[in-house]
Amino acid sequence: MSSSVFDPEFIRKDFPILTQRVHGKPLVYFDNAATTQKPRKVIDAVRTFYETCNANVHRGIHELSARATEAYEKARVKVAQFINARQPEEIIFTRGATEAINLVAYAWGLANLKPGDVILLTEMEHHSNIVPWQIVAKRTGAKLAYVPVVVPEGQLDMQKLWELLGANVRFLGVVHVSNSLGTINPVAEICEKARKKGIVTLVDGAQSAGHMPVDVQEIGCDFFVFSGHKLCGPTGIGVLYGRMELLEKMPPFQAGGEMILTVDLYHTEYKIPPHRFEAGTPHVSGAVGLHAALDYLETIGRENIAAHDRALAEYALEKLSTVRGIKIFGPKHGRAGIVSFTMEGIHPHDVVALADHAGIALRGGHHCTQPLMRKLGVEGTSRASFYFYNTFAEVEYLANTLQEIRRFFG
Repeated sequence: MSSSVFDPEFIRKDFPILTQRVHGKPLVYFDNAATTQKPRKVIDAVRTFYETCNANVHRGIHELSARATEAYEKARVKVAQFINARQPEEIIFTRGATEAINLVAYAWGLANLKPGDVILLTEMEHHSNIVPWQIVAKRTGAKLAYVPVVVPEGQLDMQKLWELLGANVRFLGVVHVSNSLGTINPVAEICEKARKKGIVTLVDGAQSAGHMPVDVQEIGCDFFVFSGHKLCGPTGIGVLYGRMELLEKMPPFQAGGEMILTVDLYHTEYKIPPHRFEAGTPHVSGAVGLHAALDYLETIGRENIAAHDRALAEYALEKLSTVRGIKIFGPKHGRAGIVSFTMEGIHPHDVVALADHAGIALRGGHHCTQPLMRKLGVEGTSRASFYFYNTFAEVEYLANTLQEIRRFFG
């Protein structure tokens, strides 16, 4: 079976790491929800930056600094285009989605929330969109509320969500694509209804930005976050999109060099966004690599990536369901390229360890979604997560390997 959209076998040639063997077997990389592999164009872009224009940005007037500054700001423009922000100044570079959410929690949350306000999240959120809001709630006196996940379907209880969007909800945080279930949430519809009630919204796009077309204006969210390393970019670089009307009113998240206009011994004036939120020396090479990654993804086409993800997920559901004692979590239809499962009598870590000996990279555990795991009634799952360089043959090999693991454990 092969993809009717494009040829992943041809695309794989762009990724040096995929040519290796693990434990004597060809590498099958199914841990893309944790981090994706990097094409040569990204690796080359980072190397070229260090070889030709490595310097600190914004502060220097020499040639190398000018080149570095231009490359850094061009990356900001590229990100704005990639997610259709209104202007590049609405793009803030962070270390990743986690830091981006923390920035919103501390810079917006602490400044705007008060006792009696409600922070509304969902039961399928990643810890990075739960823990910061727990801290903010304790500091401000705001309350936490959660939209339930319907089991076993793995979908949000939309009727309960609409009911919870009532009085006193000031903030709503929702994951676009669940990293544990593959559920794709209707974030545009959710944000529209929240906006009509004056609720500030944040969408966690860590699992969506590199897998499907994303238009923040169409979604209508106030904040959107994602990490570069989950869409073929370098580690240590991420993005916060924020509506300028909100960013302009937010205090700095961190303080230091670069984010200031003037400093005297007792008073400081801050720059306007985005530089107000980028204290210190930024991850310039990371931004350059992210720019190259976004260019690369656009040559593949995010519509193509989304279609291939869905096809792989559907094929995985078909093949894995034949394994005795397997339980697959999440939606049966319309899911992203993520399939989490348990095997009766076998710990998820054992499944992952034995799969590794067959050259297959899976992820096992709670996937930083412990509240969701408790709702599902498990401590953790094994997870296969796909990307556009994965093939149907690899999925079939995974199913065959799980059959062998089942036989091994009797």
